[in-house]
Amino acid sequence: MTIPAHSAPHRILAFDSGIGGLGIVRALRALDPTLSIDYLADTAVFPYGEQDDTFLVERILTLVSQAIRHLQPQVVVIACNTASTLALDTLRAAWPDIPFIGCVPPIRWAARITKTHVIGLLATRATIRRPYLNQLQALYAPDCRLIAHAATGLAGCAERLFRGETVPAETVKQEIAGLFERDTDGQLDTVGLGCTHYTFALEQIRAVAPRHITWLDPAEAVARHTLTVLHTLSDAPAPHSTPQAWFTATPPEPEALEKHLPAFGFQKITLWPSATATEPQTA
Repeated sequence: MTIPAHSAPHRILAFDSGIGGLGIVRALRALDPTLSIDYLADTAVFPYGEQDDTFLVERILTLVSQAIRHLQPQVVVIACNTASTLALDTLRAAWPDIPFIGCVPPIRWAARITKTHVIGLLATRATIRRPYLNQLQALYAPDCRLIAHAATGLAGCAERLFRGETVPAETVKQEIAGLFERDTDGQLDTVGLGCTHYTFALEQIRAVAPRHITWLDPAEAVARHTLTVLHTLSDAPAPHSTPQAWFTATPPEPEALEKHLPAFGFQKITLWPSATATEPQTA
C-alpha cells in the first residue's frame, strides 16, 4: 500500500478492554509508521466477554466519548469484538461525524477459503451468544457449518503471554478443546479468531491444535481498512498532545506489561483520568 504524504500525522484512537487491540496497533504502525495512535484499554472491567450487555454499552459509550473529547481523533478503531458487536451502532449515532471501524468475527473470510465448508470461531461467550453472529453466518456463510466455541479463559491467557509469563500448553489446549470435540467428523479446516486478544496466544494455539487448521487473525485486515478510511479524510490537525497507552486501571504486573509497550510505539502506562480527575497520572 502506498502511503500518501500528509502535513501532520493522522490521529487514531484504538479502544479495547485490555491489550488485545495492540495487535491492530502493531499492524497499523507496520503499514504507516507516521500515524499518531492513542490506545485506551478498559482494564477496570476486563474481561468484557463476561460482563452484562447493558452495563457494557453504557460504559463503552461514556468512556469512548470522553476519549474523543480529550484526544480528538479523526478515526476510532473499536479493537474489540465484544465492544464492536454491542456498541458500534450506539457510538455511530452519538458521534455521526467520526468514522468508527469495528472488529467482527471473520466469518466471511473463513467462508471464502474453507475447502470443507466447515468453519470455526474462537471467541468470548458474549460474542458467541449474540444474534449478530447468526446474521453474519446467514449473510456470508450460508453454505457452511459453523462451530463457535467460547474460550472463556483464553483472553486472560493472552494477557499473561503478552507480559512474558509462561502459560502451560495444557491450559491453552483445554481452552480450545470444545472446538474440536464438536468436530465429530473431522471436517473443520478453518478457524477465525473472534477476540483481538487471541493474536497474542496464536503461536500457542497453533502448537496444540491439529496441524491442518488454517487460523485467521483479522488484525491486518482491520488496519488496512482503517487506513483506507483515513485517506478519504482531509489532512490532520497538528496533535495537541503526545499519544499515550491509556489504561482505566493499573493492569496486573504493570512493570512486565510496560516492558513490552515500546514495541507498539508506547513508552509507559498512563492511567486514564476519572470523571473527576483533571490530569492523567503515570502508573
